[in-house]
Amino acid sequence: MPSSKSLEMISKLVSFDTTSRESNMSLIKFVQNYLSDLGVESTLVPNDDNSKASLYATVGPTDKPGVMLSGHTDVVPVDGQDWHSDPFSVVEKDAKLFGRGTSDMKSFIALVLASLPTFINRRLETPLHLAFSYDEEVGCVGVRPMIEMINGLPIKPKMAIIGEPTSMQVITGHKGKRSYHAHIRGLEAHSSLAPQGVNAIEYAARLIAHLQTMARKLQSDGPFDTLYDVAHTTVHTGVIQGGTALNIVPKDCRIQFEFRYIGSDDPNPIEAEIIRMAKEVLEPEMHAIDPSTGIDITCVNDMPGLDMNVNDEVVTFVKQLAGRNDHAKVAFGTEAGLFQNRGGIPCVVCGPGSIEQAHKPNEFISLEQVEKGEAFLERLMDRVCKS
Repeated sequence: MPSSKSLEMISKLVSFDTTSRESNMSLIKFVQNYLSDLGVESTLVPNDDNSKASLYATVGPTDKPGVMLSGHTDVVPVDGQDWHSDPFSVVEKDAKLFGRGTSDMKSFIALVLASLPTFINRRLETPLHLAFSYDEEVGCVGVRPMIEMINGLPIKPKMAIIGEPTSMQVITGHKGKRSYHAHIRGLEAHSSLAPQGVNAIEYAARLIAHLQTMARKLQSDGPFDTLYDVAHTTVHTGVIQGGTALNIVPKDCRIQFEFRYIGSDDPNPIEAEIIRMAKEVLEPEMHAIDPSTGIDITCVNDMPGLDMNVNDEVVTFVKQLAGRNDHAKVAFGTEAGLFQNRGGIPCVVCGPGSIEQAHKPNEFISLEQVEKGEAFLERLMDRVCKS
């Protein structure tokens, strides 16, 4: 059975509604005050209007690099989901804790916080760095300025553990992701005079068809990495909006698409191929009817992938903490890629709970996973504390 301190902290953190559209400041202030009561100073890295903030703190010696424990404080919405209980009040049933964020990923942060008094009492020899961010669910927004802050510190973490729900499996890689908005600008005309107009929806459809062709080629030809559950780079169109009436040649159409790439794939040629299709194939046809038409493509989120060498020190270290010899890669993205690529901090992803429960109604974490998370941190204490 998990400790009462862990269970109380999980309940406390879940009680804060930190859906990404809301502020996370109540949770962050709670954590800051909790750390202050333990004698730990922390730094807040706010967003532009101070409605949200990330928190960074060092516990233990400040003159040497240590192990960073990282997690995000925001959760996805519960709107329209069929919850059987209040999603922001933890309910224990059938050896599970139900509530939004129990799996993704407030339980990890709660376990870290609940264990800190013991870390401190055992006298840390190697410091712990805590990095709790906002708006991970909408594109790893909060971690980016925090990385800039960390890059300016005299001492940076030696390694990082991102506590996303992996059922305590050691994850050495995850896919990168680039997301795009495209605005196809056509020319309106009466549908009886369709050849005199530029049909924005039709040109959007041709761009989407090209994306689908690219996706099929990647699926058939690779490159492949069988450590991923989906072993190749994927291309996907998720949203399309356009047109006003059936008898009007549509002037505007907007689409949203993305690709998620494996570590051995280069995202730049993929992006270049999409731009080439838009600018060199489709736009000249559009301009032949009206030069004011065109296709504007904007990258709205660039989240690099994680691709750690399995022989890296952090991989060996975390395998020992998790009591495992295996490793894997996942298709979902995390902050680890940003820490590795923009912060130069070696990372692995490992935490309690299952990603299969994330974002669903009646999200839960099993008590067994909470216990495994506690055991993980106890082994970490043995490695970084004097007693």
